[in-house]
Amino acid sequence: MNHRILVVEDEPDIAAIVVDYLRHAGYTVEHQAEGRAALASIVATPPDLTLLDIMLPGLDGLDILRQARRHTQHPIILLTARVEEVDRLIGLELGADDYICKPFSPREVVARVKAVLRRTAPLVGVEGVAVALVLDEPLWQATLHGTPLNLTRREFKLLQVLARQRGRIFSRAQLLDQAYDDTLDVNERAIDSHIKNLRKKLKAASGDDTDWIRSVYGVGFALDPGATN
Repeated sequence: MNHRILVVEDEPDIAAIVVDYLRHAGYTVEHQAEGRAALASIVATPPDLTLLDIMLPGLDGLDILRQARRHTQHPIILLTARVEEVDRLIGLELGADDYICKPFSPREVVARVKAVLRRTAPLVGVEGVAVALVLDEPLWQATLHGTPLNLTRREFKLLQVLARQRGRIFSRAQLLDQAYDDTLDVNERAIDSHIKNLRKKLKAASGDDTDWIRSVYGVGFALDPGATN
């Protein structure tokens, strides 16, 4: 698959090198140098992966990340000259899939892009058999093995966040922040009810006793086909 990569970087020399290496690796690459234009591009036509610098004119990378996660769950890797741990943790808490600290090797960037795309590729079943979990974001529809899941809007967003990083454990607070645009009428315990409904619908569509969502007591939930709870 010819993945489309968006590079959001305002330093021309760095951007040119990263774009060149990614194109040489076989990717279709687009470039944005200004924050607001980058966000508009991400929302209008989400790429397969975004490389997002934190320090940008117009709108910084963390603000872009925060707002982008209200519209799309595609993989986002942060590029940062801030070496402080808190900056990296904030980025990951907001929904970044990885981060790369400057200065970096362009070969490392390509390797990280490949790794994240592999990690966020279509789900694979517990015995290595591909499973057809399809999330159609524009239509707000989800199917499993061709069977519609008939999800509510909130359930769809929740499944979307979990599916973006299968196996990763999300806390209730993280799910609340990333899955719902308006959290005024939702509390963390409401997540439990939505997870319960998702489990039922996924199990019914799979036609067996597969439990798709793993619970980790005191921590949170992960999308993990074949999990035991």
